[in-house]
Amino acid sequence: MDAQKEALQRIISTLANKNDEIQNFIDTLNHTLKGVQANSSNVIAELDEEFDGLYSILDEMKESMTSSIKQEQAHKSQELQNQLSQCNNALENSEELLEFAARSLDIKDPEEFSKAARQIKDRVTMASAFRISLKPKVSDNMTHLMVDFSQERQMLQALKFLPVPKAPEIDPVECLVADNAVTIIWRMPEADNKIDHYVLEYRKTNFDGLPRVKDETCWELIDYIKGTEYTLSGLKFDSKYMNFRVRACNKAVAGEYSDPVTLETKALVFNLDNTSSHLNLKVEDSYVEWDPMGGKGQENKIKGKENKGRSGTPSPKRTSVSSRSPLIRGSRDRFTGESYTVLGDTAIESGQHYWEVRAQKDCKSYSVGMAYKNLGKFDQLGKTNTSWCIHVNNWLQTTFAAKHNNKAKALDVTVPDRIGVYCDFDGGQLSFYNANSKQLLYTFKTKFTQPLLPGFMVWCGGLALSTGLQVPSAVKMLQKSENGLSGSASSLTNVTQ
Repeated sequence: MDAQKEALQRIISTLANKNDEIQNFIDTLNHTLKGVQANSSNVIAELDEEFDGLYSILDEMKESMTSSIKQEQAHKSQELQNQLSQCNNALENSEELLEFAARSLDIKDPEEFSKAARQIKDRVTMASAFRISLKPKVSDNMTHLMVDFSQERQMLQALKFLPVPKAPEIDPVECLVADNAVTIIWRMPEADNKIDHYVLEYRKTNFDGLPRVKDETCWELIDYIKGTEYTLSGLKFDSKYMNFRVRACNKAVAGEYSDPVTLETKALVFNLDNTSSHLNLKVEDSYVEWDPMGGKGQENKIKGKENKGRSGTPSPKRTSVSSRSPLIRGSRDRFTGESYTVLGDTAIESGQHYWEVRAQKDCKSYSVGMAYKNLGKFDQLGKTNTSWCIHVNNWLQTTFAAKHNNKAKALDVTVPDRIGVYCDFDGGQLSFYNANSKQLLYTFKTKFTQPLLPGFMVWCGGLALSTGLQVPSAVKMLQKSENGLSGSASSLTNVTQ
């Protein structure tokens, strides 16, 4: 019976997963269908715009060429009209002179005849008819303004859709995820010298495999990439995965997107747990600040009643890295007394993790470290055998020390602006680094037997927390080197049971 139930449960689970896959595929198909309709309208509108532009160019050219023909016509007409007017005047004068000469032949008086003959001779000598050109200044030929559109007609008849670039191919093996940066590398399935640039899109997700249509953030776009690789740097890995896709573009059209790839972006993300912080601390998600007035008038009311009406559980959004079970607070509700402490809201039970802390410049005293969940509400970081930290004291004179089990070891290094914390739970190492130079400040070596919580103490100042960071490559290399040497924290190392 139990075996059958178990088998049936597996069948039901398999069927439910398949139903989810089919539903996701249906959503993808519907999304693609809407895309086809919308994109078809877009390309038709773009085609209309291109042809309207072509018509506009042709209209402008026709208007310009027609104007040139009319100007040539006006010029030639004016020249011919001028010649015609001159010829008519010359002919009129010549006919008048001819008539006068004919009448002169009838004169009987020799003297008058001689006089008339001299007048005719003078007038003939000056007559415009003998000086005018009888050749047209311009011809009626207009063939020099004729056009031959045969070549252009062939080009227009050969007009077709510009070849769409093929979809690039992204090889996940060649892509690199390291140091809170992702390098995406792609290639074209075949050479294409008309490609002008590439467009890369990415988005964060908590789902492995192909991107889903529902419950997904919008794609973020990076345009005009000239090469076939791109590096996104300075990322915060607050999601488990990132989807990537890329497409090629020529001068006029963009190709299809590549098959999307999903890359794992594993990093620890946690906030500060204000439900258990000291009343003199003002706590936000990733910032804690000393508030001397925070506990005034409240400590006496709360003393002895810390557990009443309060569950002592963390923010519902944050739970254990491995099991995501509620944090165990034991008898502690809020830190009190001189334990100006706040813990992270996410427990670490395995793996390697890294985060960074920046202190205000005027911060008088602060500690950065880790502790077991059962750290007492009066306990201070580094003063118990269940907590480890490095402590900075800027009051009167600056001291820098590593603390554990109420023992301290002075650190002869400059206090950095940012401190990087590296926790290797399984390897039993807790290391602190200069986050800028990746200089190793100190390493605790022990065997962690309980879940760990990031811990922070601050007095007269504030601390800013940066999570969602991968273990830097430089830290990984330093850890390998450190593991090959003797324990750097032998005086404070303690195997805690």
